Amino acid sequence: MAKKKITEKPANNKGPVIGILVAVLLVGIVGFVFFRFMNPPKPQLEFQKGMAYCTWSAEGYATADSFESLNMLKKTGTNWVAVLVTWYQQDCLSQEIKPLGISPSDDSIVKAIRKAHEMGYKVMLKPHVDIIDKSDGSWRGDIGCVGDEDWVKWFQSYTDYIMHYVDIAQKEKVEIFCVGTELTNAATTKGYMWRDLIKKIRTKYSGLLTYASHWDTYMDVRFWDMLDYVGINAYFPLSEKMDPTYEEMSAGWDKWMTEMEEFQKQVQKPIIFPEIGCNSCDGAAMRPWEHDPRKELNLRLQADYYKVLMDRFFNKEWFYGAYWWYWATNPNSGGEYNRSFTPQGKPAEKVVTEYYFKPITRKPQF
Repeated sequence: MAKKKITEKPANNKGPVIGILVAVLLVGIVGFVFFRFMNPPKPQLEFQKGMAYCTWSAEGYATADSFESLNMLKKTGTNWVAVLVTWYQQDCLSQEIKPLGISPSDDSIVKAIRKAHEMGYKVMLKPHVDIIDKSDGSWRGDIGCVGDEDWVKWFQSYTDYIMHYVDIAQKEKVEIFCVGTELTNAATTKGYMWRDLIKKIRTKYSGLLTYASHWDTYMDVRFWDMLDYVGINAYFPLSEKMDPTYEEMSAGWDKWMTEMEEFQKQVQKPIIFPEIGCNSCDGAAMRPWEHDPRKELNLRLQADYYKVLMDRFFNKEWFYGAYWWYWATNPNSGGEYNRSFTPQGKPAEKVVTEYYFKPITRKPQF
């Protein structure tokens, strides 16, 4: 009797194939999650209706008055605050930057950031360096070192200072970090050192970055390509008259705006003004950066200065906002007899409110 031929069934290879596909999929998912964790998407660029929020005391940000002042500011339509912190060096040639007793404490800064976020603000954290000995008329823009070794020491001290607040900014989910303010000499001569610092910041901080350049040297900064916003502290002189009209101050912007628009086309970055403003006194539009109001009270000039800026810039698609200098932690600051920068309790505050409650949006383009 012939034996029946036994035919073997072909092996089922689907199991291993499916396993490989599942493994590949899992590796892809894990890789994507890891990539997102290590490279989180940047926050969206948006228009900033801002105000510089300032104190020069250790606990000034953490008081009930400070929280009341933030609440009053909210009524103006302001939706971004630049929280200021200042450390100091002895003179222009010093290589050590350190806090003084008037520098805001970490605790007070954290409380201000948390309170601002609780109230619906977004936050820029903005470190400053000031000089203790100004007897020779120097200021932070003059900070410089004689030799390369001294520059290395200064930048190490500056890096330690900045990275301390980068850690706070990351922990408190601060939306924008300002890597420096008006350090003209350093920013225009030591670009490679800034680039190293910015790379280091990017490894620790996932928010947006800017630098606050002095108004007359922003075109000489060589690291804008590494930042998200070009920041210009826009204290441009607008008139040589003691009491210029709205129209005269508006015309005073023509030259500066033309230069700015040409520059923006080159860098292809949105521009913000981390600081802008003037005193409420005669002559304030001549040199808006001057802190000592030496002339007669002029509330109208300050209010018109605010109007001109917002009328000229807020409709420009490349312009992404301004931070008025400045709103104090004291809710009783300013007033109708005050000649300083603050708009608190002045016609300028009403101008801010009028413009900031208008909707302003920007198309995604950067």
